[in-house]
Amino acid sequence: MTGRGGDTSMAAPLRFDPLVDFDGMWTTRLADRYLPLRELPDARYECIDGRLVMTPAETGTNSYAEGELSHLLKPAAREAGFYVFGAVNLTFTPDRWIQPDLTVLHTLPASEQEDRWIPVRLCTMAVEFVSPGSRRQDFVDKPRRCAEAGVPYFMRVQIARQIRHVGVGFLTLDGGTYVSTAQAVSGQRLKLDLPFPIDFDPADLLP
Repeated sequence: MTGRGGDTSMAAPLRFDPLVDFDGMWTTRLADRYLPLRELPDARYECIDGRLVMTPAETGTNSYAEGELSHLLKPAAREAGFYVFGAVNLTFTPDRWIQPDLTVLHTLPASEQEDRWIPVRLCTMAVEFVSPGSRRQDFVDKPRRCAEAGVPYFMRVQIARQIRHVGVGFLTLDGGTYVSTAQAVSGQRLKLDLPFPIDFDPADLLP
């Protein structure tokens, strides 16, 4: 509106944007209220010290391989008293959580809140399929955070679809850090006794 005294137009009200307004302040409580965002319903939402880290949904090849690996792990895991979950909110503190592609628990969540935000103390092994958009997260940040939290085992899978190559690395906690204790690529077998018997050819994960 323009009046006698000059331009008195009222500024448009600022639009609330949780990504901007809560940057550095995200917690599980805020996530329960505002996530997933309507504009990004299929994104993966992780949080490091109050800052959201968003990545796209998995590639089709990774998604297929996750289902295959879950199928391969479940019988022996169940027999040994473990539980194989898909992606969950593996929670370190209220302002820090990640979403491994597969998560092996030794104890089931005790409440609805724990089922939504699974405490890292329940986790025996996190499994991560390396994605093009989150290589540093998958190779460095997630293993380091899981090691610091005392998760005994970490498995990392990397797939090169064009050449039908799959590499699997198995890490074991030793003195607060992970050390590589087993590796296999397509045509070999990954054989482990702990945390439960594991024996498969990485090529089995391909469609």
